[in-house]
Amino acid sequence: MSHAAIVIPGLDRIAGAEQQAMLLARGLRRRGWRVSMVALSGTGGAAVRELVEAGVSFLSLGMRKGLADPRGWRRFHRWLRCEKPDVVHAHLPHAAWLARWSRLAASAPVVVDTLHSSATGKRWRRLGYAASRWLPDHVTAVSEATASAHVAAGMVDPDRLSVVGNGIDVDQWKPDLRTRHKVREELGLVDEFLWLAVGRLEPVKDYPTLLNAFARSRQTAQLLILGAGPLERELKQMAAGLGLGRRVRLAGFCPDVARWMKAADGFVLTSRYEGLPMVLLEAGASGLPVVATNVPGTREVVVHGETGWLTSAGDPEQLAAAMGWLMRIPLRKRLGIGERARKSIVERFSLEAVLDQWEQLYADLLLRKDPNRRIGRSEWESVRRRRAHSA
Repeated sequence: MSHAAIVIPGLDRIAGAEQQAMLLARGLRRRGWRVSMVALSGTGGAAVRELVEAGVSFLSLGMRKGLADPRGWRRFHRWLRCEKPDVVHAHLPHAAWLARWSRLAASAPVVVDTLHSSATGKRWRRLGYAASRWLPDHVTAVSEATASAHVAAGMVDPDRLSVVGNGIDVDQWKPDLRTRHKVREELGLVDEFLWLAVGRLEPVKDYPTLLNAFARSRQTAQLLILGAGPLERELKQMAAGLGLGRRVRLAGFCPDVARWMKAADGFVLTSRYEGLPMVLLEAGASGLPVVATNVPGTREVVVHGETGWLTSAGDPEQLAAAMGWLMRIPLRKRLGIGERARKSIVERFSLEAVLDQWEQLYADLLLRKDPNRRIGRSEWESVRRRRAHSA
């Protein structure tokens, strides 16, 4: 049984990258892999319980000072020597650097890391990736935009880079009328149009533009924002100042986003930049038409005019116009947009298809290191399918 170690900075706060790492861990375990999740810090909270129930082991390195904590490095190196994972797959910068530089002390056969955002960060991040880009066997990016940005910044070797998109369990997000009626009843909604926005309350998500746009919408519309973050108090004050106190709900972090997706009529995302936003995949799989900002990553999900609308970032008037148009069109037309959105997500971003890509990549890299290596049945099936498709 092959062993994959997935390395992540932490699981105490779940955003898109953490969610994708957990889906990968559970999916690989279901396919017969031995899987370990290694966090640089934190306890992992409820996420750890989900992983353990799925048969995934969890280890926290307890790094209290980030990468400057030598005890965490020593713990990781001891763990690598003892557990001997076949593949070490890191997500996000700090985990990537830990996995990369640890090769010099306790190497695994294959080291891979994934880029989750088209933003290349500040100078120290660019230097960190550039200085260590010779260490991983392969780097993946969640979108073409993410890959292009990091190549242009000199942070990755193009010959070791490929795009593997995020994946979701499309059945989990299937529309459900019974859940829709129940949740809308909980919210006290009858015929009101419900917009849903999901994401941490931080500047990159640009909620002020959303609130300014929503203030221009019809008075019966409602907006539900799911997410926590440092801007919560400021956004509540802004909503009140715009006269939206009764029409906007900031509900905080919610672990069960799917039920709210099923209750909504439209989804809105106003990010200034993205990698490949999980929430757009989830919204599309939920059959929701989307209005989103036309930024790299987002436009790889939303087909403008077919599954949603793309508007200029930071432009509340343009955003309000798109939201208003979606609210005014006939119900049948709006549902048709949602159906096309779900079909697009199922075809392009289903978790099973993405797991096939990961197993293909892992197996190819392992066989490249050792052509005589014995690999598991599911890994071999993935290689066989890829070779048959190529032929």
